[in-house]
Amino acid sequence: MEKNGLEDYYVIRNQKKMRFGYTTGSCAAGACKGAAEMLLSGKKISSVNLMTPRGILLTLSLEDIQISQEAVSCAVRKDAGDDPDTTNGILIYAKVKKIPLPKEETSKILLEGGAGVGRVTKPGLSQKVGEPAINPVPRAMILKAAEEICDAYGYEGGLSVEIFVPAGEETAKKTFNPRLGILGGISILGTTGIVEPMSEKALIESIRVEMKQHVSQGEEYLLMTPGNYGEEYLKDQMDLPFERNIKCSNYVGETIDMAVDMGVKGILFISHIGKFVKVAAGIMNTHSHSADARMEVLASNAIRAGGDLACAKKILDCSTTDEALNVLALSGVLEKTMKEITSRIQFYLNHRSYEQILLGAVIFSNVHGYLGQTEDAQTLVKKIQEQDVWK
Repeated sequence: MEKNGLEDYYVIRNQKKMRFGYTTGSCAAGACKGAAEMLLSGKKISSVNLMTPRGILLTLSLEDIQISQEAVSCAVRKDAGDDPDTTNGILIYAKVKKIPLPKEETSKILLEGGAGVGRVTKPGLSQKVGEPAINPVPRAMILKAAEEICDAYGYEGGLSVEIFVPAGEETAKKTFNPRLGILGGISILGTTGIVEPMSEKALIESIRVEMKQHVSQGEEYLLMTPGNYGEEYLKDQMDLPFERNIKCSNYVGETIDMAVDMGVKGILFISHIGKFVKVAAGIMNTHSHSADARMEVLASNAIRAGGDLACAKKILDCSTTDEALNVLALSGVLEKTMKEITSRIQFYLNHRSYEQILLGAVIFSNVHGYLGQTEDAQTLVKKIQEQDVWK
């Protein structure tokens, strides 16, 4: 296996060494640099060096090289390292050809998005509606790569650079792009040029991007679900616009922080009890690796609701929240315990936002169905139903 410059870069997750990778933006910039050099030098090359914004120098192999008198195209294969990335292994192409100097362009490089690169159809993203989904940092990397080659070979004319991804349209179906209104392909992404395995920053950034888009479309009150269970419950059981739902994963606290920063007026969370019972203890990252106090929270609130010590001990021995809910039901304190739980969820949601925005939650179980809602949940339901943006 050829060295790419990332051999000494890794993180330790769950006691395993996980290697870094590089972004679709680095692939596109590397392919552009390789195609431009072959076009202007007239010589075939097998790899290029690319300095990333992170300060890591990559050596990228070039594949599927096509050379003609008019243009050169080649590809760089995406390597996400040990990050579970849907774009891993696909080829990102650049086709470069000489053109007259663009008259209306600030750069002598004309950058275009071809087949398999998504097109923006909704406002609120880094690109305008109708533009290819090539984010600002990758765009700058691609243009810089082309300009470096022009300078190296003393070329003073213009270049057309087309980025295309043959597998892009199919791959995009597995990404956030359809939810963001990016159609026809993947996005060319990356702020550092490097992929860090299982990066929480990347997940939170994807939530921020989607939230920003909803806000730009006039939404003041947002619908959030932590996962698939919440989505299914929202779709099947609630009279709310399911298509406007945003997945916040485990990042309840960060979601609230971002909403406050963007001027959002309120958020309604629709969540399975297994996730949001943790919020009743002030836990704002609900991933089990961060904290798991489900049974402790249920047991303590069962006592507050009038349950006896035997009931609490049974709950502490449970493995799942549904099992614990059965204990509460048999003890006759399920409804009262849920009132205690939702009251504390409301308290900690408000505490996270310093009561700057309206927050609420609807809690359910796959077995027991609706379990309860916080004090401000019904107000949020009405606010969301009444938003002009739906009409």
